[in-house]
Amino acid sequence: MVGAAAVAALGSMTAQAADFNYGRRAPYTVNQPLNAYSWAGPYLGGTLGYEWGSVANNPTKPSGLAGGLTAGYNWQTGPWVFGAEGDINITGANDTFAPWKFSNPWFGTIRGRAGYAFNNILFYGTGGLAFGSLRAETFGLSESHTTVGWTLGVGTEFGLAQNWSAKIEYLYVDLDSSNFVITGAKNDYRSGVVRAGINFHF
Repeated sequence: MVGAAAVAALGSMTAQAADFNYGRRAPYTVNQPLNAYSWAGPYLGGTLGYEWGSVANNPTKPSGLAGGLTAGYNWQTGPWVFGAEGDINITGANDTFAPWKFSNPWFGTIRGRAGYAFNNILFYGTGGLAFGSLRAETFGLSESHTTVGWTLGVGTEFGLAQNWSAKIEYLYVDLDSSNFVITGAKNDYRSGVVRAGINFHF
């Protein structure tokens, strides 16, 4: 009889432990199934792609590789994902026409993101502030201006594992004009960027 009581007590403890363990598996976000991919939280990553653009009041069309670092944070409720993201990029975009050479050595963005997730596939739109440098060179003289502007884009991000994702993204970047002494004109820079990236989610 003592043995039966011990067996019954052990069974009860095992059942309680099982219930406790399952109870500890909280969902990743509010109203999100336990087996769904979670986009919520901070992340860091890198991008690499190609940039092409045009300079106002000048025939040059700078283009070249662009790569940089990205940081952001996502909030998720159900399939809806909202976030903020910033990046800084170094580019090889440049072009020469007659005596003029224009280049975009670097640019950065601070953007909002909003999208809809089909489990581990996220479709999103993004937009916000852009800033960067436009450099002009002619006859051994050079002049650079850093300006601000705006950016809009779209992208798709794929969850590869709970902590890793990859994305492909298009951004349109419009940097405001500046008065260049060596050109005698107002020059701005507008570009498109297609890039791939990978993020680590904390």
